[in-house]
Amino acid sequence: MTIAVCPGSFDPVTNGHLDIFHRAARHFDEIIVLVTGNPTKTSGLFSVEERVALIREVTRDAGNIRVDFWGGLLVDYTTAHHVTALVKGLRSSLDYEYEVPMAQMNRRLSGVDTYFLLTDEKYGYTSSSLCKEVVKYGGDVSGLVPDLVGEAMREKFR
Repeated sequence: MTIAVCPGSFDPVTNGHLDIFHRAARHFDEIIVLVTGNPTKTSGLFSVEERVALIREVTRDAGNIRVDFWGGLLVDYTTAHHVTALVKGLRSSLDYEYEVPMAQMNRRLSGVDTYFLLTDEKYGYTSSSLCKEVVKYGGDVSGLVPDLVGEAMREKFR
């Protein structure tokens, strides 16, 4: 069985993230969307538990996508859960420059390869940080995040 992890903070999950999850799910038996971070800290907009719940809700109809969280080294998770690959989305060369050293270190430590998927061009400018900024100041992120996530964001900023 091929198990791949899509790791990230996902604060919040965007439609660009969902596109990567669903496209990766066509190539692996199971995709684990792994929310990374310390579950006892609330430095983001959403707590780890809230992020996990939101992602579970918006992926509930995907048969081979599940959601988990992890606060330690990614290689420890991949070893403990028999993960065979990591999947990361790339929006630009800046993402590539940031991701390559981590992919190389993860491979060195665990033997797990990282697969890069190019982000669909309609989400190329979308980031969780930018979506938070837009919503914070009353802007509309419809089409950039799932409706459920957009509503949860607006609620956080009320």
